[in-house]
Amino acid sequence: MSENEKKYQGLNLSAKSFITAIAVIFALMVLTYVLTFLIPGGAYDRLDGKVVEGSYHSVEGGIPFYRWILSPFLVLGAEGSGTLIAVIAFLLVIGGVFNALGEHGLMAYMLGKITSKFGKQRYKLLAVTSFFFMAMGAAIGSFEECVPLVPIVVALALSLGFDALTGMGMSLLAVGCGFASGVCNPFTVGVAQQLAGLPMFSGIWLRLLGFVLIYALLLTFLYFHAKKVEKPINREVEDNFVKDAAMDRGLLVFVSIIGFGILLVLSSSFLTFLQDYTMIIVAVMFLVGGIAATLVSGMGVKTLGKSFGKGVLGICPAVLMILMASSIKYTLDEANVLDTVLHGAVDLAQVMPKWVIILFIYLIVLVMNFFIGSGSAKAFMLIPLIVPLAAQFGISAQLCIVAFAFGDGFSNVFYPTNAALLISLGLADVNYADWVKWSYKFQLANLVLTSLLLLLGLAVGY
Repeated sequence: MSENEKKYQGLNLSAKSFITAIAVIFALMVLTYVLTFLIPGGAYDRLDGKVVEGSYHSVEGGIPFYRWILSPFLVLGAEGSGTLIAVIAFLLVIGGVFNALGEHGLMAYMLGKITSKFGKQRYKLLAVTSFFFMAMGAAIGSFEECVPLVPIVVALALSLGFDALTGMGMSLLAVGCGFASGVCNPFTVGVAQQLAGLPMFSGIWLRLLGFVLIYALLLTFLYFHAKKVEKPINREVEDNFVKDAAMDRGLLVFVSIIGFGILLVLSSSFLTFLQDYTMIIVAVMFLVGGIAATLVSGMGVKTLGKSFGKGVLGICPAVLMILMASSIKYTLDEANVLDTVLHGAVDLAQVMPKWVIILFIYLIVLVMNFFIGSGSAKAFMLIPLIVPLAAQFGISAQLCIVAFAFGDGFSNVFYPTNAALLISLGLADVNYADWVKWSYKFQLANLVLTSLLLLLGLAVGY
């Protein structure tokens, strides 16, 4: 077994990554509180959750200091907190399962098996894995659901002679790119098109073109980085891998149950009633799969219980990160600041030339995504404003939807306010500053590419 495989002992947040993330989020919390003194309060009227165009009016702003201090806890009682609570429960379950799998040695065994079989084709495996994650994001809008797979892919990348950043790129960065391409993403494109009165998933050709070009850019970025950091694969793992019948049974059970869960999630693209339960499906499948796999492969019930509990405790610091990150939007909502910022941006767009408008819409969504992580929540807030605005300049609603999808998705894997990113970095033992230093080049190149795609859509009358 290689040293990289020995490192896999379940999900435990790196202390350095955790401290860095907490410091960054707290600094943003302070900055947010300062903004509540500088930006006046304002609000739009809402009808059935949608912003009513032209309804902006001034209201009292600001938030008491004690409410800001307590905001990471008060957010649990705020409107829409059900999703936040579900994410936390999801994470705790995954932490317990992965710790059991790690301590039992099943994950290390799986990595050794993959390395022995595909080690000589590691760049093909990189390409296929990246495509799989991009497709998950593009086809069914998976993002947070893929967090449990991130440490597996990172460990796989290490066992193949790459580094943790390559593993993060193959998994989280890839799923974020797929999510943003929005080919059939029900949470961004689907909701936004319904709000704009368009057939769901219509106008797919430009989003498909975007998917292909973004995948090519991502694969090029990952390939050159992997070439730069690659190390020889431990031939002892390739040549002397010893099969274990009990582990093989456990691995078969785990992969079968997880595979069934992935099929259920994939089926949500046409079984729409499943779309609200994808995170629950993934959590249940990992829980059942992890328990069954460890028991089948020889782990005792008491040992499993202790290991599961230890994993839950080990992941608890991530809960604090989630609550602190979520408190930023809570603070701005309570201070009635977000609508004021949005109103100012819409007013500013009125004096811009036509070709700049579509790029400015992209920018508006990018800015709002820093504060509001939910794609569907942003759609209800932004689409009723940006679609009529664009129509004044002869820009189609379809192109607005593409700009919305781009603005909503890519920054999910860059902004420190995104809990899934911070958790994944902690699990992969990657410092947020190192992640920014590594990924900003891709983000800039992707920003140029996606901007050109929007201008192409404008030029051909999409």
